[in-house]
Amino acid sequence: MLFGHEPPQLLKQRMLYKGRKFSFEVNRFRLPNQAESDLECIRHPGGALAVPVTSDGKFVLVRQYRFTAKGRLLEFPAGTVEPNETPEATIQREIEEETGYRAQQWQSIGSFFVAPGYSDEVLYAFLAQELELLDLPPEKDSDEDLVTVLMSADEVEKAIYDGDIVDAKSISSFFLARPFLN
Repeated sequence: MLFGHEPPQLLKQRMLYKGRKFSFEVNRFRLPNQAESDLECIRHPGGALAVPVTSDGKFVLVRQYRFTAKGRLLEFPAGTVEPNETPEATIQREIEEETGYRAQQWQSIGSFFVAPGYSDEVLYAFLAQELELLDLPPEKDSDEDLVTVLMSADEVEKAIYDGDIVDAKSISSFFLARPFLN
């Protein structure tokens, strides 16, 4: 995926941190305007998100504890793309783990940078339909504290405008999905 691809010239690279989900670099670049600058960047393998919709029009979200927000956020299920995994495989795995649902119909609804001012993470959004509730859902990751929540489209939209849904990837993906549902 290229968004106006115009790469800078890398002059010096320094990785300051490498974790299991992302790394942090400070690099010296010559920008397309020929200016030189030290720029920080979080390197991330990308993520995938599902906007799951039941046959009766309910959206499936999760209320998940997020330590950075110091509370529980209402979000659509999402996950980090693992090595050698496609975004489609990522979200098919994550929706089952996080919600206990499996989708039979998948449609890409777009992709976007999450925070291009400091991260290269791209999120791939999918509409998930023809959901079936699994008899025995996979075990949730041990570091996830979440519950499944079902909401109508009107309830989701109201929650966004009331400030009850504040997760940017979920807000963006909800509005990307809407044209496919009418």
